[in-house]
Amino acid sequence: METEQLKDQLTRALTDYFEQVDLPKNSLFVLGASSSEVVGEWMGQATNAEVGTVIIETLVPILAEHHLLLAVQGCQHINRALLMERTTADRFGYDEVSVIPQLHAGGAAQVAAYQQFSDPVEVEHIVARGGMDIGDTQIGMHVKFVQIPIKTTVPKIGQAHVTFMASRPKLIGGARATYADATI
Repeated sequence: METEQLKDQLTRALTDYFEQVDLPKNSLFVLGASSSEVVGEWMGQATNAEVGTVIIETLVPILAEHHLLLAVQGCQHINRALLMERTTADRFGYDEVSVIPQLHAGGAAQVAAYQQFSDPVEVEHIVARGGMDIGDTQIGMHVKFVQIPIKTTVPKIGQAHVTFMASRPKLIGGARATYADATI
């Protein structure tokens, strides 16, 4: 896959997403990415460091423009741990776990982020406000309930299906709901 084509697809998809979604400043955005799927192979079968680097180098400045903090989901071989800057983990009170991502244990996007971040750490669980899933890596477990799928005009990044998510507060009750008078 051509690097410029990949950058263009990522930029167009993210631009479209952010035209529809306004996430709170300094909230978490989770990325799940299969570089194998991007190049048209089964997940985990053709990990591509260059693709991971292009994804991270394209995504980071766009998220910075929107004042969002990035968490990168790793693969099942590291229990889907999430890589982020230490300052981000500290801000949200996430406990660090001990693992250094590798191409076949974490994935290409995590390795690229690990190399680009100033003080990267891995954590086990997060609650992101939105995210991008490249290659059906299943990021929903990391997105705040209630998750909302966001459709963009870019259905694929390379050969990989791409899905976006945002979240909203629970709608409790509604127009038909009634409530008893509370007496204390």
